Amino acid sequence: MTIKECLFDADCQSCPRLVKFLAQSRENYPAYYAAPVAAFGDETPALLIVGLAPGMHGANATGRPFTGDQSGEMLFETLYKYGFSSAPNSLAIDDGLQLFNCRITNAVKCLPPQNKPTTAEIKNCSAYLATELQVLKKGSVVIALGAIAHTAVLRAFEMKLTACKFGHGEEHALPGMLTMIDSYHCSRYNTQTRRLTQSMFQAVFARAKKLTS
Repeated sequence: MTIKECLFDADCQSCPRLVKFLAQSRENYPAYYAAPVAAFGDETPALLIVGLAPGMHGANATGRPFTGDQSGEMLFETLYKYGFSSAPNSLAIDDGLQLFNCRITNAVKCLPPQNKPTTAEIKNCSAYLATELQVLKKGSVVIALGAIAHTAVLRAFEMKLTACKFGHGEEHALPGMLTMIDSYHCSRYNTQTRRLTQSMFQAVFARAKKLTS
């Protein structure tokens, strides 16, 4: 099985609150993608990056994770630096950018109000993430961007949430001989407040590069 065969439904209606919010988004911004956002990148990656959810004016607008808003700037610059991306900027779904040995997904595939999915919504999306994780080869690395992504990965593996505590730069052993590395999310708030600096973020990806080489 490959990631192309992952369970993903572009017309998913499982979360009434998110369905309603997406409908409102389409009404407010007719040109936006405003639908569940699929993962992007290599079909058989050694590195899977798990974010939180599409941003209103980012992935919800463009249809590609971390594309179109400030949250993706540091991510794609870093991916390019370590050879995972063909370009340092992701601008649009048709910009020709490619990922190498890397794939980007989100814990929740639909835009949530105030960027805060409920526990039930995260659980509803868990099957998609579980399939993405199950097809990874032994020795692959998962980078969890933020505590919600970290928890979503544990849920996808049906692990106890107390089994691994989130912490920037912390490493955790996952089933299938996978390694999860935690990072603060590369959100505008975290970067502007310096909770997450460029050097902190690059250190996570330098470690991932070493583990996947």
